[in-house]
Amino acid sequence: MDKLLHWDEPIFNLVSRHSEVKGIMVELGFHDIARPGMLQTAGRFMTLSKGIALKKMSMETVEQTFLQHGFTIQK
Repeated sequence: MDKLLHWDEPIFNLVSRHSEVKGIMVELGFHDIARPGMLQTAGRFMTLSKGIALKKMSMETVEQTFLQHGFTIQK
């Protein structure tokens, strides 16, 4: 199965398809996603690109981390 993610897809959808995305995001510093209820509420409208902008992170760093875990991010 291809592990393809999209920058502008809601986090909830990404985690629903690939449960390991949640752990990778926590590893990257998105600790709020692990809080109870956050994935089901904010995760439905928050996208990967919005979260990166909110946390002022480098898209390249996030992309490299997901690549190391076998994911491809489609722009």
